[in-house]
Amino acid sequence: MNNSSSNRILILLFSLLLISPLALSWKKDEFRNCDQTPFCKRARSRKPGACNLIATGVAISDDGDLTAKLIPRTLENNEAQDPPIEKDNSKPLLLTISVYQDGIFRFKIDEDPSLNPPKKRFEVPDVIIDEFSSKKLYLQRLSEEKIDNDSEYSSVVYLDDDYEGVLRHDPFEVFVRDRVSKKRVLSVNSNGLFDFEQLREKTEGEDWQERFRSHTDSRPYGPQSISFDVSFFGADFVSGIPEHATSLALKPTRGPGVEDGFSEPYRLFNLDVFEYLHESPFGLYGSIPFMISHGKSRGTSGFFWLNAAEMQIDVFGSGWNAGEDKIMLPVDEHRIDTLWMSEAGVVDAFFFVGPGPKDVVKQYTSVTGRPAMPQLFATAYHQCRWNYRDEEDVFGVDSKFDEHDIPYDVLWLDIEHTDGKRYFTWDKILFPNPAEMQNKLAAKGRHMVTIVDPHIKRDDAYHIHKEASDNGYYVKEANGKDFDGWCWPGSSSYVDVVNPEIRSWWADKFSYDQYVGSTPSLYIWNDMNEPSVFNGPEVSMPRDALHYGNVEHRELHNAYGYYFHMASSNGLLKRGNGNDRPFVLSRAFFPGSQRYGAIWTGDNTADWDHLRVSIPMVLTLGLTGIIFSGADVGGFFGNPEPELLVRWYQVGAYYPFFRAHAHQDTKRREPWLFGDRNTELIREAIHTRYMYLPYYYTLFREANLTGTPVLRPLWMEFPSDEETFSNDEAFMVGNSLLVQGIYTERAKKVSVYLPGEESWYDARTGTTYKGGKRYKLDATEESIPAFQRAGTIIPRKDRFRRSSTQMENDPYTLVITLNSSKEAEGELYIDDGKSFEFQQGAYVHRRFTFSSGKLTSSSLSHSAATNTAVKSSTVLPGSTVERIILLGLPSSAKSAVVEPGKQKVEIELGPLTMRRGQTHMYPTIRKPNVRITDDWTIQIL
Repeated sequence: MNNSSSNRILILLFSLLLISPLALSWKKDEFRNCDQTPFCKRARSRKPGACNLIATGVAISDDGDLTAKLIPRTLENNEAQDPPIEKDNSKPLLLTISVYQDGIFRFKIDEDPSLNPPKKRFEVPDVIIDEFSSKKLYLQRLSEEKIDNDSEYSSVVYLDDDYEGVLRHDPFEVFVRDRVSKKRVLSVNSNGLFDFEQLREKTEGEDWQERFRSHTDSRPYGPQSISFDVSFFGADFVSGIPEHATSLALKPTRGPGVEDGFSEPYRLFNLDVFEYLHESPFGLYGSIPFMISHGKSRGTSGFFWLNAAEMQIDVFGSGWNAGEDKIMLPVDEHRIDTLWMSEAGVVDAFFFVGPGPKDVVKQYTSVTGRPAMPQLFATAYHQCRWNYRDEEDVFGVDSKFDEHDIPYDVLWLDIEHTDGKRYFTWDKILFPNPAEMQNKLAAKGRHMVTIVDPHIKRDDAYHIHKEASDNGYYVKEANGKDFDGWCWPGSSSYVDVVNPEIRSWWADKFSYDQYVGSTPSLYIWNDMNEPSVFNGPEVSMPRDALHYGNVEHRELHNAYGYYFHMASSNGLLKRGNGNDRPFVLSRAFFPGSQRYGAIWTGDNTADWDHLRVSIPMVLTLGLTGIIFSGADVGGFFGNPEPELLVRWYQVGAYYPFFRAHAHQDTKRREPWLFGDRNTELIREAIHTRYMYLPYYYTLFREANLTGTPVLRPLWMEFPSDEETFSNDEAFMVGNSLLVQGIYTERAKKVSVYLPGEESWYDARTGTTYKGGKRYKLDATEESIPAFQRAGTIIPRKDRFRRSSTQMENDPYTLVITLNSSKEAEGELYIDDGKSFEFQQGAYVHRRFTFSSGKLTSSSLSHSAATNTAVKSSTVLPGSTVERIILLGLPSSAKSAVVEPGKQKVEIELGPLTMRRGQTHMYPTIRKPNVRITDDWTIQIL
């Protein structure tokens, strides 16, 4: 046997080991804990009051910023020396404070470049949007006052009419406070835990290497970590910092009464984690270092640290610092303290003062960008599996959906569709006619998605590899060679998408002439982009690998998948000449990912606990800007029992991103494979999503404009109701629908809390329930509890088609639920569902109000030309109102008059939905002969 044959066999055996189900289970010892992570261990060992920095040389710069130097208190008398005394961490740090419109406070801390540090510390580019810089407020004056009986003065700057920022000089602290009460809202270093390990030259005999298992990190620049405490005042709980499979309200990781399994900090380090635990602070596929706090008395605030290195975050429990001598604030002050620790980078941090939940989300997305507006088809149902075998399998699945009257919009192909796991290729035997296959599905209004990952098979006959290798487009090892790691194709290299030139090259690969066999109805899935490296440390890339600009991987690890997602999305933009909205799903994410596409929660398991934890995971993503997300319906690993699968479809139908997906070793689980009754129940769940598509699309537009998530915690809509603070099993869809999942096997009853003072209407039966109470309801197999809030109007489409595109011209139903004042309101947003023409005003945005017995439709568009632009197209030729259902209308109402035209219409009794077996009837106006795009009124007589 020759060497070539031996190598091929070894590669095959290694590959089989990598993909075996046994190898794909989560193993705790494969990943580092805090004690095995030196920067985390050092930061955690610091005591309150350990920071001895003071602020000196405070001034207003020509750029309108507040600037200062941070020096150790022991060097205060030596600051005039040139050069200053040089010891570990003894050089002055530069502090810059900036303020922006909408209550945003930013501060940066870095080494002084004039003191010639060994290298420039990495600052993450391409995350903060260009428009944000135009919102900067130039500080004109600086006031000073003594804080908390300090002997030294502190500097105070204007933030907005309600809040001001403070730089406390000695001891060093940065905080935002209420201008009237002077109470703190957010602060850094109130507990004196700030530490900044400055870069320095290695001295003889020093060993900077770090070792974990069989891997050695050379660490050529030595320790460079940053840590500091952040306090949220008036907070009852904190949330955010995805991605973790845990509760929405983050549990304490330090202090009295820490729960089992939560003694580790919340880790932010993008990792490929197989079969992750359902209740753990362990980091998963994405990282967003943004935390949001909420309290009944103070409201909501947020903290964001733009840093792409590994981060660990402790949430302190009440009384964590009791008995410490050097704390700076009273132990019993109503606040939540946290500790933020990062391996590298700089401090580039933001305070968001709210004061409401939606205000904070809006402030955060004004910095990192509003979520992209998806195409309409992408908001519907997706069918995926690893893998649909061949074209015959694709057509068979497609036809079965039609046979069973189940709509779907997208069919997905995983890695097995390629030629030997070479991306942008097709297996010529299994998929010989890919364009024809896509066109046949497109004829039914359906789309396809194929997978494209960042690892490139090292094969000189593979044109992508040849180009990348010849041009130097790969991430490099510490020695300068192309990095070579193992992933699905075997030996692989990774495209250095941190480089804008390489991102542009990668984007070109999605053109129809380069991605041969692709069509306009084909979209993209980015997986394994954490990046996943099977034989790398912690199944990822070595930290000392090198990227564009000689930046170490440790400095930008959490942003790698973000840049890959960006490049793929830009590729679809280029392909469509800039007028076709991209759809790209990504597993890895970072702040700003919301601008480029959807996210899913990764490799979950067919387990009731994973169904339950999917809700706080999706809610947390929404709070941190990632509003287009969902979990694999049914669980990626394992074989769900029919009851679990049905319940998952019933919950998943409300996810913003609604996709079923499964591992290749699982049994097939298309909706029709579990018996007639279960098929009927799954069909009903999917129909529910299609019925609400107009409402969902309207919510996606709201998110696109304001950042407000589609799926919301109850406390986002009811911020003063403490009963909602710990509730992460129910959720709001927009401001109008409340949904309660069922997460236990063979449940007979389900407990539902309905907040607020107004009533709620069962979305299936119309039964009314008073708000502010908890109910124990029957857990029926037909659906999970869902309620429409009194005082709202929801637009629906009740005719079921094969796909969302075939519903385009169907009429609308308006469901009106009157409140105690007999009033209601709602909105509907419509555009062509696919292009960027809406940005030029080609859309319809209607407002519906019911008051004093009159329903009014009026335009929310910015100009009179807006409606004309849409009406004159072929987008909405049949957009009429088919039914108006009025819940809470007095029984005496028998007719109504429609204006213009003075047309009299009867009020009849009709079903609330088109589901079979509907027995409850409610006042309904059928065929009022009005267009959804027009101004009109309907007066109840």
